[in-house]
Amino acid sequence: MSADVSHPVRPVRRDWLWHAGVAALLAAWWVIYHQLIPVSEWVTTLFPVDRHSHTGEAIAFFFYDVPKVMLLLTLIVFAMGIVRSFFSPEKTRVLLSGKREGVGNVLSAGLGVLTPFCSCSAVPLFIGFVSAGVPLGVTFSFLIAAPMVNEVALVLLFGLVGWQVALTYLAFGLGIAIAAGFIIGKLRLEGWLQDWVRDIHSGANAPVMMDDERLTMVDRYKLGIEAVREIFGKVWIWIILGIGMGALIHGYVPEDLMVRIMGADAWWSVPAAVIMGIPMYTNAAGVIPIIEALLGKGAALGTVLAFMMSVIALSLPEMIILRQVLTLRLIAVFIGVVASGILAVGFLFNVIF
Repeated sequence: MSADVSHPVRPVRRDWLWHAGVAALLAAWWVIYHQLIPVSEWVTTLFPVDRHSHTGEAIAFFFYDVPKVMLLLTLIVFAMGIVRSFFSPEKTRVLLSGKREGVGNVLSAGLGVLTPFCSCSAVPLFIGFVSAGVPLGVTFSFLIAAPMVNEVALVLLFGLVGWQVALTYLAFGLGIAIAAGFIIGKLRLEGWLQDWVRDIHSGANAPVMMDDERLTMVDRYKLGIEAVREIFGKVWIWIILGIGMGALIHGYVPEDLMVRIMGADAWWSVPAAVIMGIPMYTNAAGVIPIIEALLGKGAALGTVLAFMMSVIALSLPEMIILRQVLTLRLIAVFIGVVASGILAVGFLFNVIF
């Protein structure tokens, strides 16, 4: 990634035009983001289908999630481009490496809990972290925690099955995110990133910048815009394809089959639930109603929570999007580490509860 950052004597008035323009765009972003639900509902009404049919659910899901993820991608990559102008990848790696890497995993997972992103929405920030040179394991801690555990899921679980289960789920969800990220970080798999991401992460394609104190805020805006152009152009089509697949699965999920399998009193019910959850796609809040229905029909708590975790942390659409950032080998490691933690949680919950 490169940018032409020059330093002529710039009139103060022109700088204020940049500031005002960025502020106006941020305000427009905020307004558009908060109108996504009514707009997606309106677009769905343009199709000759029943809104509450499988097709209607799939269409509404697609036209809500595509602009949502695109907006998040644009904003986060722009912000990370600006942040990167203050902290070079090397400085960031030094700050979060060695003994601080474990602390970075904890902080990253905690940030994930506070951000109500679904799995595909978390990918843009994951890309931003990698682009800024944050250690790979730390970025994975965020990627796992962001969709798996958030305040909405905790509140809904509290109302559904009580505070003991909700707090236990919080502890195990954070534990999986921190431990999985730490393990991936210790494996030193940066070489398994896609070439273009590895170049950004290593600084090979980093913008040629002068000393931090010599960059004006306008220069930093330009670096943020360049980051958006570079990264957005590489992943947007895969985001659309991934969410399209997720919308189809979301609208046509065979709930009766899931109940029969997860209600089985057998050791294989937990791994079967995890395998079933991977091809699906929703966020923690969206999967809670399914969890309630499954529990009401006699499914085991640990099996259902394992299914929930796999849906929101190992979704197939997320893997399709991540394929543009990670090699297949790294995706396989990610799935293996996270799935092992989810299986452990499922079996443990079935024993405890």
